[in-house]
Amino acid sequence: MKKLILLLLIVGLTACSRFRQGDELTRNRQKWQDANITHYRFQLTIGCFCPFGEQNPFTVEVQNGKVISMVDTNGETVSDTNPTNEFVFKYATIGRLFAELDSDSIQDADKLTVTYDPTYGFPLEISIDFIEFAMDDELYLSASAFETLP
Repeated sequence: MKKLILLLLIVGLTACSRFRQGDELTRNRQKWQDANITHYRFQLTIGCFCPFGEQNPFTVEVQNGKVISMVDTNGETVSDTNPTNEFVFKYATIGRLFAELDSDSIQDADKLTVTYDPTYGFPLEISIDFIEFAMDDELYLSASAFETLP
Protein backbone atom coordinates (compact mmCIF):
# COMPACT_ATOMS: atom_id res chain seq x y z
CA MET A 1 0.00 0.00 0.00
CA LYS A 2 2.84 2.39 0.86
CA LYS A 3 4.47 1.70 -2.51
CA LEU A 4 1.22 2.48 -4.30
CA ILE A 5 0.81 5.78 -2.45
CA LEU A 6 4.43 6.71 -3.16
CA LEU A 7 3.98 5.86 -6.86
CA LEU A 8 0.80 7.96 -7.08
CA LEU A 9 2.57 10.86 -5.36
CA ILE A 10 5.49 10.71 -7.81
CA VAL A 11 3.16 10.54 -10.83
CA GLY A 12 1.11 13.44 -9.46
CA LEU A 13 4.14 15.65 -8.86
CA THR A 14 5.50 14.89 -12.32
CA ALA A 15 2.17 15.81 -13.89
CA CYS A 16 2.03 19.05 -11.90
CA SER A 17 5.55 19.93 -12.97
CA ARG A 18 4.71 19.41 -16.66
CA PHE A 19 1.48 21.39 -16.21
CA ARG A 20 3.39 24.33 -14.69
CA GLN A 21 5.91 24.23 -17.54
CA GLY A 22 2.99 24.32 -20.00
CA ASP A 23 1.47 27.33 -18.23
CA GLU A 24 4.81 29.11 -18.20
CA LEU A 25 5.34 28.35 -21.89
CA THR A 26 1.86 29.65 -22.79
CA ARG A 27 2.30 32.81 -20.72
CA ASN A 28 5.70 33.61 -22.23
CA ARG A 29 4.65 32.80 -25.77
CA GLN A 30 1.78 35.25 -25.34
CA LYS A 31 4.21 37.87 -24.04
CA TRP A 32 6.36 37.34 -27.16
CA GLN A 33 3.33 37.58 -29.46
CA ASP A 34 2.07 40.71 -27.69
CA ALA A 35 5.46 42.38 -28.22
CA ASN A 36 4.82 42.04 -31.98
CA ILE A 37 8.52 42.07 -32.86
CA THR A 38 8.92 41.33 -36.56
CA HIS A 39 12.59 42.20 -37.10
CA TYR A 40 15.31 41.19 -34.66
CA ARG A 41 18.83 39.83 -34.25
CA PHE A 42 20.17 37.45 -31.63
CA GLN A 43 23.00 35.04 -30.94
CA LEU A 44 22.07 31.38 -31.02
CA THR A 45 24.26 28.91 -29.18
CA ILE A 46 23.62 25.21 -29.62
CA GLY A 47 25.29 22.80 -27.25
CA CYS A 48 25.08 19.15 -28.16
CA PHE A 49 27.15 16.23 -29.35
CA CYS A 50 27.40 17.78 -32.82
CA PRO A 51 30.11 18.67 -35.31
CA PHE A 52 29.58 22.44 -35.44
CA GLY A 53 30.39 23.40 -31.84
CA GLU A 54 33.34 25.58 -32.86
CA GLN A 55 30.98 27.71 -34.99
CA ASN A 56 28.96 28.87 -31.94
CA PRO A 57 27.46 31.32 -31.37
CA PHE A 58 25.58 32.01 -34.57
CA THR A 59 24.38 35.57 -35.15
CA VAL A 60 20.92 35.33 -36.66
CA GLU A 61 18.81 38.10 -38.19
CA VAL A 62 15.11 37.35 -38.53
CA GLN A 63 12.40 39.35 -40.27
CA ASN A 64 8.74 38.34 -40.41
CA GLY A 65 9.58 34.90 -39.05
CA LYS A 66 12.19 34.13 -41.71
CA VAL A 67 15.95 33.92 -41.32
CA ILE A 68 17.45 36.82 -43.29
CA SER A 69 21.04 35.99 -42.43
CA MET A 70 23.08 33.75 -40.21
CA VAL A 71 26.77 34.12 -39.54
CA ASP A 72 28.94 31.82 -37.45
CA THR A 73 31.51 32.96 -34.90
CA ASN A 74 34.18 33.01 -37.61
CA GLY A 75 32.19 35.51 -39.68
CA GLU A 76 31.24 32.88 -42.27
CA THR A 77 27.72 32.94 -43.70
CA VAL A 78 25.71 29.84 -42.77
CA SER A 79 23.71 28.65 -45.77
CA ASP A 80 20.28 27.08 -45.42
CA THR A 81 20.89 25.14 -48.65
CA ASN A 82 23.68 23.09 -47.07
CA PRO A 83 22.10 19.93 -45.55
CA THR A 84 24.65 19.88 -42.72
CA ASN A 85 23.20 23.18 -41.46
CA GLU A 86 19.64 21.84 -41.21
CA PHE A 87 20.04 21.22 -37.47
CA VAL A 88 21.18 24.80 -36.84
CA PHE A 89 18.32 26.31 -38.86
CA LYS A 90 15.84 24.18 -36.89
CA TYR A 91 16.36 26.59 -33.95
CA ALA A 92 17.16 29.82 -35.83
CA THR A 93 14.12 31.92 -34.91
CA ILE A 94 12.31 32.65 -31.67
CA GLY A 95 9.23 31.01 -33.17
CA ARG A 96 11.23 27.85 -33.85
CA LEU A 97 12.49 27.79 -30.26
CA PHE A 98 8.89 27.97 -29.04
CA ALA A 99 7.92 25.24 -31.53
CA GLU A 100 10.68 23.01 -30.18
CA LEU A 101 9.31 23.46 -26.67
CA ASP A 102 5.95 22.21 -27.98
CA SER A 103 7.42 19.16 -29.72
CA ASP A 104 6.63 15.65 -28.57
CA SER A 105 10.30 14.81 -28.05
CA ILE A 106 10.66 17.68 -25.58
CA GLN A 107 7.47 16.78 -23.76
CA ASP A 108 8.81 13.26 -23.26
CA ALA A 109 12.29 14.36 -22.09
CA ASP A 110 13.39 13.24 -18.65
CA LYS A 111 14.61 16.75 -17.72
CA LEU A 112 13.70 20.12 -19.16
CA THR A 113 14.75 23.51 -17.83
CA VAL A 114 13.72 26.73 -19.54
CA THR A 115 14.56 30.32 -18.64
CA TYR A 116 12.53 33.06 -20.30
CA ASP A 117 13.36 36.68 -21.09
CA PRO A 118 11.49 38.80 -18.52
CA THR A 119 10.71 41.58 -21.03
CA TYR A 120 9.73 39.79 -24.23
CA GLY A 121 9.07 36.24 -23.02
CA PHE A 122 11.25 34.36 -25.50
CA PRO A 123 13.30 31.38 -24.28
CA LEU A 124 16.73 32.56 -23.13
CA GLU A 125 18.02 29.11 -22.24
CA ILE A 126 16.66 25.66 -22.90
CA SER A 127 18.35 22.66 -21.35
CA ILE A 128 17.05 19.23 -22.32
CA ASP A 129 18.14 15.83 -21.13
CA PHE A 130 16.12 13.39 -23.20
CA ILE A 131 17.23 10.29 -21.29
CA GLU A 132 18.58 11.10 -17.85
CA PHE A 133 21.14 8.30 -17.59
CA ALA A 134 22.22 8.24 -21.24
CA MET A 135 25.28 10.02 -22.53
CA ASP A 136 25.43 12.41 -25.50
CA ASP A 137 21.68 12.99 -25.73
CA GLU A 138 21.55 16.40 -24.04
CA LEU A 139 20.69 19.57 -25.93
CA TYR A 140 21.33 23.13 -24.79
CA LEU A 141 19.95 26.15 -26.66
CA SER A 142 20.67 29.75 -25.78
CA ALA A 143 19.32 32.98 -27.25
CA SER A 144 21.46 35.93 -26.18
CA ALA A 145 22.39 39.45 -27.31
CA PHE A 146 18.81 39.97 -28.47
CA GLU A 147 18.02 43.26 -30.16
CA THR A 148 15.03 44.57 -32.04
CA LEU A 149 15.68 46.09 -35.46
CA PRO A 150 13.74 48.76 -37.37
